[in-house]
Amino acid sequence: MPDGSQLKVAIVGLEFGAEFIPIYQAHPDAELYAICQRSADHLDEVGDRFGVPVRYRSIADLLADPVIDIVHINTPLQNHADHVVAALRAGKHVGCTIPMGTSVEDCRRIVETQRETGLTYMMMETVIYSREFLFVQDLYRTGQLGRLQFLRSSHQQDMTGWPSYWDGMPPMLNATHAISPVLALGNFQAESVQCVGSGSVFDRMKTAYDSPSRWRARTSG
Repeated sequence: MPDGSQLKVAIVGLEFGAEFIPIYQAHPDAELYAICQRSADHLDEVGDRFGVPVRYRSIADLLADPVIDIVHINTPLQNHADHVVAALRAGKHVGCTIPMGTSVEDCRRIVETQRETGLTYMMMETVIYSREFLFVQDLYRTGQLGRLQFLRSSHQQDMTGWPSYWDGMPPMLNATHAISPVLALGNFQAESVQCVGSGSVFDRMKTAYDSPSRWRARTSG
């Protein structure tokens, strides 16, 4: 920090979000100032475990706290865009777990609000900080991989036991774990995106996102 002070961070959502608490507490430029969770019991359990005294059950109340510099959002994915926009408009820098949003319009709202406010927004893609990616990145930077000619990636993940809103989600609504490492390794920017559907989902998931049991490519002739 330019003046030697610490940025005060608040975490909203304490399932996956609680894993970041010790990271902020160990960072020399950050102070884990506040946490937020709708469930009072879980809020107090996490707050007591990590020694965080400032606790909120409402994101609106948290955003009204003028002391907070940064809000780290780990709420359900369908709320990401609304919560990010609200935090930026409240004058907070924002980091948010993936995905950025569930529609192009959600992503556009975030981009436009960030530009209007001039504050920092980060989509917090964790895979590019994983030991596996950092190992491959080191091989590339030290020349052991040679010149990049072609890159392909895939991501498989068993989401059994995850919150129900993940069930049946079309993969391209959450493709960052596969795409980000490829872009980051070569320091690339995506110029275009093409999605080709295939495969199937469990019967119990078919109605969640209006996903058919199998996507077929359109053929001619």
